Amino acid sequence: MSPGVDALLEQARAGVRRLTPHQAVEAIRAGALLIDTRTERQRSEQGELPGAIVIERAVLEWRLDPASTWRIPEATRYDREVVVVCREGYSSSLAVAGLRALGLRHATDVIGGVEAWREAELPISDRPADVRH
Repeated sequence: MSPGVDALLEQARAGVRRLTPHQAVEAIRAGALLIDTRTERQRSEQGELPGAIVIERAVLEWRLDPASTWRIPEATRYDREVVVVCREGYSSSLAVAGLRALGLRHATDVIGGVEAWREAELPISDRPADVRH
């Protein structure tokens, strides 16, 4: 019998220092990449995050693996801090597990996702998103 998605989520978060929205802002100021995996609809409803690079979850590992032919220019090393954000902080935790399995040992996510970001009254941008395909 499968342990279920809750067990999978708990396993994905084990050993990861997840960030509050305010801690995420500090990490970004210190040079971390902010990666937004929300859908276009979710971003339209919730707003864009300043400085975020939008990468669809389906291609996230290829875009952030420094050894990948399809990586984004910012994905230059495995020790770069990467902060992943989604709508509520669940799928981002699963995404971080995949990134850590690739060797991105400083990958983490935002507790509560963009919902918590908004509740913390952190900036939301009205500028177009930096979408990477």
